[in-house]
Amino acid sequence: MKHLLKSYPNFWWKSSNQHGVHSPFVYQLVTLCFYDKKKYNSYPILKKFRQEILNDQQSIQVKDLGAGSQVFYEDKRKIAAIAKNAGTTLKRSKFLNRLTHYFQMNTAVELGTSVGMGAASIACNNPVELYTIEGCSQTAAVAKTYFQKHQLTNIQVAVGDFKEQIPNIPFQKIDLAFIDGHHSKEATLEYFEALLPLIHNETVFIFDDIYWSSGMQEAWEEIKKHPKVKVSIDTFFWGLVFFRKEQEKEHFKIRL
Repeated sequence: MKHLLKSYPNFWWKSSNQHGVHSPFVYQLVTLCFYDKKKYNSYPILKKFRQEILNDQQSIQVKDLGAGSQVFYEDKRKIAAIAKNAGTTLKRSKFLNRLTHYFQMNTAVELGTSVGMGAASIACNNPVELYTIEGCSQTAAVAKTYFQKHQLTNIQVAVGDFKEQIPNIPFQKIDLAFIDGHHSKEATLEYFEALLPLIHNETVFIFDDIYWSSGMQEAWEEIKKHPKVKVSIDTFFWGLVFFRKEQEKEHFKIRL
């Protein structure tokens, strides 16, 4: 958390909106998607989905396979508390939903289902098939319950270690990878490399919490330098990378 707070002023100083962007691809993306003000039919569903989980006072035993929590000190946690501290915010939920819509994504992978907010954001009212992986069986069970309740039938949940489940991804190519788990430099780079064989020219990778720690920021910097990465967009909380071979290698910091 300290690294997050320390990093934000520098990000704000160096970031811009669409008017500071000279790439036609990125300018159009930021203008038509990032700052899209339309009221999508999915938004009320996502708001209700989120509110129901935030009101869920049941407790579950959490098995954390990642880098641990900066908030929780016990394994037994209320679902509402997990959603509040680890779930996707409503603003970013809407952004993820319209990003999936904007690129008309058909296949997506998520590493780190948690209680399902990110997965719901990708899947809701979008013609996408999502394969989401969660390390904790009880947390995955909560997500499945809410997916069923909201009839999000285009989500397949796999339970287990990411390294073990990535080879089971049922797609030959993926349009989207949302990497939201195990917040460490080594693991993030390992998952990035493991998913690279599934990319195509239009694939988008989203990395959560790129300023969560100095290690995560170092991982983000290494990912940007990878020869297959052509464009990166740093939104502070998320980092997006694109593999478009026709693009010049460029890096952007955009305020959402």
